[in-house]
Amino acid sequence: MELRISHENGVCTLTLNRPDVFNSFNRSMGKALQNALDECEKDNSVRAIVISGEGKAFCAGQDLAEATDPNGPEMRTIVQETYNPIILRLRSIEKPIIAAVNGVAAGAGANIALACDLTIAKESASFIQAFSKIGLIPDSGGTYFLPRIVGLQKAVGMMMTGEKISAQQADKMGMIYRCVPDDEFEEEVSKLANYLAKMPTRGLGLTKKAVNAGLSNDLHTQLQMEEEIQTEAGQTHDFNEGVAAFLKKRKPEFIGK
Repeated sequence: MELRISHENGVCTLTLNRPDVFNSFNRSMGKALQNALDECEKDNSVRAIVISGEGKAFCAGQDLAEATDPNGPEMRTIVQETYNPIILRLRSIEKPIIAAVNGVAAGAGANIALACDLTIAKESASFIQAFSKIGLIPDSGGTYFLPRIVGLQKAVGMMMTGEKISAQQADKMGMIYRCVPDDEFEEEVSKLANYLAKMPTRGLGLTKKAVNAGLSNDLHTQLQMEEEIQTEAGQTHDFNEGVAAFLKKRKPEFIGK
């Protein structure tokens, strides 16, 4: 099974499970992840998603054995059928998605982690834009997200040199949400995922929608969109519950609607 799926307390954990090749993607694992994300989007009981890797690595990107197989898919096909659909799902699903980076995240693996809403990494983990080392360019949204996250010079430097960025460095430069000690990693991921799963899921999803739009909108357009999305958020069950709980000085019981 190339992708392990588990559900607990509103959290769906998707574990890349090809540890013998550092969880590098082939077509079947890519399709399995896409299908699992689709199910998470449709399943109202899923209120937060965690993506992690089995073994020592988070994901080493593309399985080069597949990419260089004379009978395998062409590069365009790999990007079109595996990586582009995954990135679009990660950004369009209106639920919080956590990348739990348990080890090295290289190439497309690094950029999949950065496309998630929150990236939490072990101190021993690292991020590598490894594409330049084999004459390729960063795909999986790397040229889109990384310059926006760390700035043009830092991003281009990582892309062109292929330098290894430690989790501590990534945390300090704002590339990821949080770096935690290895022995606290699983507990911290669980704590964060469970916290988000009890939050107002529609409100979090609409926040994500607004943030996505803000990556390309001008200020006037974004303000108009905020007005529309805020109106929608104000019509949700969880908004009414949050206000009622605040006024009555009690803990809110959000249901994700």
